[in-house]
Amino acid sequence: MPQSSPASGEESPGAVAARLTGRAVTGGRPLSGALAEAALDDGRTVVVKRAEEAEAARAEAAGLRWLAEAGAPPVPRVHGREGAWLVLDRLAQGRPGREAALRFGRELAGLHAAGAPAFGAPPPGGPVEAFIGLAPMRNVTGDDWPSWYAEHRVLPYLRRAVDAGTTGAGEAAVVERVCARLPELAGPAEPPARLHGDLWSGNVLWGADGRVRLIDPAAHGGHRETDLAMLALFGCPLLDAVLEGYQEVAPLAEGWRERVGVHQLFPLLVHAVLFGRGYAGQALGAARSALSL
Repeated sequence: MPQSSPASGEESPGAVAARLTGRAVTGGRPLSGALAEAALDDGRTVVVKRAEEAEAARAEAAGLRWLAEAGAPPVPRVHGREGAWLVLDRLAQGRPGREAALRFGRELAGLHAAGAPAFGAPPPGGPVEAFIGLAPMRNVTGDDWPSWYAEHRVLPYLRRAVDAGTTGAGEAAVVERVCARLPELAGPAEPPARLHGDLWSGNVLWGADGRVRLIDPAAHGGHRETDLAMLALFGCPLLDAVLEGYQEVAPLAEGWRERVGVHQLFPLLVHAVLFGRGYAGQALGAARSALSL
């Protein structure tokens, strides 16, 4: 989305940044197809993001504000949203380090402890019909995690994968058996946690100041082990230190390591819908692992 050559009839990122921040824009450059950087006349730099559609931008803005209310981990400030446009703080990145990882774990425990009204609860002002990445995600609430997780996080993506031919009927039956057994596989009951919701390593930014910041949430009320399982699935640096810091603040229930595959079913099936057969095979492996508990 180069600032100098927006599509015909489309507003430039610089113009959006100026309007939503109330500052003059002195320069800018594209970062990717959906992101651009804008320098403001007060010395700050912001990121201008164009979502696929307006509701995705609404969901992201609401999620960032909800996560920010918890106090930590820090997230980019939302300077404004208009239609599919978002203007956010530009984050200075650094390198992973053990002290930063420990602090991130402690702060992530605090975020989860901030809680949510119910499993599936959207952030205040966020839509029910939300998104995780480019996939739709419905924030329908429930009081019982196993049944809610099966109905609103696992089975919708399993059905899509089957309809697309990515997952076979026999493979789907294995995942369905996990859903039927979730009450016994889920471990001790937990209150709804305030989740980032799409916590893979690409959404964990190691800051130049030694703190971790989170971006691109699919925020909702859920089980805290789901965020941690996603960190493990996509290779978060220094994950052992992150978990050490987390456990210092909010020890996980016994058996949490064995339940990782249960919580990974959701992101794996989302990725199967978006990216194909390889992730469907991983989801089947996670389901079989869960059934062996």
